Amino acid sequence: MGKKMAVVGTGAAGSYIGAFLTREGHDLVLIDMWGEHVDKMNADGIDVSGSQGPFNVPVRAHHFSDASQLKDQYDIIFFAMKSYDTVWAAHFAKKLLASNGVLVSNQNCMNDLTLASIVGFEREIGCVMSGITVGLWEPGHVNRGGQPGRDRGHDVFRVGELHGRITPRAEEIAELLSCIDGSKATSNIWGERWSKLTTNASSNPITAMTGLGSNGAAELPEARRLQIEISKESCRVALAQNFDVEPIKGITADVWSRANEGDNYEELDEKFLPSPGVSDWKSSMSQDVSKGRKTEVTLMNGYISEQGTLAGIPTPVNTAITFVVDEIDRGVRQPDVLNIKEVLSRAGIR
Repeated sequence: MGKKMAVVGTGAAGSYIGAFLTREGHDLVLIDMWGEHVDKMNADGIDVSGSQGPFNVPVRAHHFSDASQLKDQYDIIFFAMKSYDTVWAAHFAKKLLASNGVLVSNQNCMNDLTLASIVGFEREIGCVMSGITVGLWEPGHVNRGGQPGRDRGHDVFRVGELHGRITPRAEEIAELLSCIDGSKATSNIWGERWSKLTTNASSNPITAMTGLGSNGAAELPEARRLQIEISKESCRVALAQNFDVEPIKGITADVWSRANEGDNYEELDEKFLPSPGVSDWKSSMSQDVSKGRKTEVTLMNGYISEQGTLAGIPTPVNTAITFVVDEIDRGVRQPDVLNIKEVLSRAGIR
């Protein structure tokens, strides 16, 4: 309880973490660049709704411009910035991090080495948030979709050191986050990262480029085919680099990498079918498109393509979908279901 903590980047994930840790009584400040959101949090606290709400908790929030004047040094900084803001925000966070403090990356994508190179390899630790849907559609209000992980025996938070050993601080951070949902320390943070990357890369851009929710996309065989092909390519790239990828949707990376063999395709296709009783959720990337914000596609599917080139593994679908979503980012293409056929065509799939 005596440690000072900060959340740098209070979008959906950061606001969600900040609300629960503050409610638990921890000494915590929240830092973000969205002025309206910061003002709303300071005036009225954070409202949490959905499967873990409703509740409201007063918080202390700062805009980045104000946070530059903070005098405190923080023992733990939860880092939840968009991936494309990693470098500058990490340099900012480094100034606030205590000499023996730790920066915990709650980001999507593969940013741990970049963060570690800035704050110090001994002061960065990864935290994968697995199987979670949170949204921030209005200032000061975060919504949790789906069913909490602990209700279904699932650990949402997987905390791990880059060197792969489970340490007391990894266990401490996992314990901190357990007040929110299922949490554990892991000795395989890189395998967890690749599993999460594959999950995100196969779902986020589909809803982002079509404008559909998760269930709407799941009803389309062509969309499910894209998801399988993206996952297959991602797993092939990771396995070629000798990563021990954690299961994706309960299925091993080896099976995903052989998606077109035997009965594998039918088994994998079932994993993307609509789930009865589950809300038609929009991914974080789809939320970005709806808000007119830049997406993380180049650091998600684009990263898989780059690593595929290094490993000698073809990634035509990840490459194609990166270009299509990037065109939406640049305003030269609009979200539309027809973008599915465009990706298939560019990838050479008929």
